[in-house]
Amino acid sequence: MSVAPASTVIDLVHQAAELFSGLENRARETEARAHSLCKNALERLELAEKRIETVERERHETINEADGKLRDASNALEQARLRLVAAEDQVRAAEFRAQAAEAKAREAKHALALVEEAIRSRFLCASPEAVTS
Repeated sequence: MSVAPASTVIDLVHQAAELFSGLENRARETEARAHSLCKNALERLELAEKRIETVERERHETINEADGKLRDASNALEQARLRLVAAEDQVRAAEFRAQAAEAKAREAKHALALVEEAIRSRFLCASPEAVTS
């Protein structure tokens, strides 16, 4: 077996060292890119989480606002229903009063007719001029 000259071995060692140095540099660059990608991904994730929190907060606010408006509308509807019931009661009461007034008016008209008839029969029949006419 032949022994390589020392300069060849030294050249091979230098080449191996350069190769390892290049590999280390590429590994550091790859690691730096990986760290940068992770950092960017983490920043995007944090931004997305903040957006989600904002959207959730706005959603809760919207739901609470809609719930309040729904309660207000429900209360207004109930008040309107109560006013309608009261108005219907007033209309019925007015109808009953009108019917009672109509009945009294008929009775008064009938009574007036009886009085007129009594006056006519008493005064017209009692007068001698009425008999001869």
